[in-house]
Amino acid sequence: MIKGLTISTVWVLDQDRAKEFFVDKLGLEVRTDMTLGEGGMRWLTVGAKHQPDVVLTLMLPGGHAMDDESAAALKTLVSKGILGAGVLATDDIQGDYAKLKERGVEFLQEPQERPYGTEAIFRDDSGNWFSLTQTKQGDLDLEKEWAS
Repeated sequence: MIKGLTISTVWVLDQDRAKEFFVDKLGLEVRTDMTLGEGGMRWLTVGAKHQPDVVLTLMLPGGHAMDDESAAALKTLVSKGILGAGVLATDDIQGDYAKLKERGVEFLQEPQERPYGTEAIFRDDSGNWFSLTQTKQGDLDLEKEWAS
């Protein structure tokens, strides 16, 4: 039986830059940074300090599971800012928005009221966009809110 999500992939264009962005700007912590096998791929994961069971894998397009044409197409989509990578939860949208903006995070949308709470949209250093959301109830039950 499925117990929950533990790893989600964020496609990035440069793992060192992505690591700096997610750690230094967003305040996540590095969970893993290693090379798998001799000459293998870099396995780089980050996560929120208070959520030890969930990580984001900062992955370069390509490798053994992806052909060159698909990797190039994915790199193009990432760099164009087409891909949304997820929702990051906060309990202080205004404070976190101000802090992240001060750290140089590019926001596409200032915090705005939505039916489910308050949301701001930002881009990472590769072009992926994320929602920074504070829900009305303080939890992240967006599916329930959208269904109503």
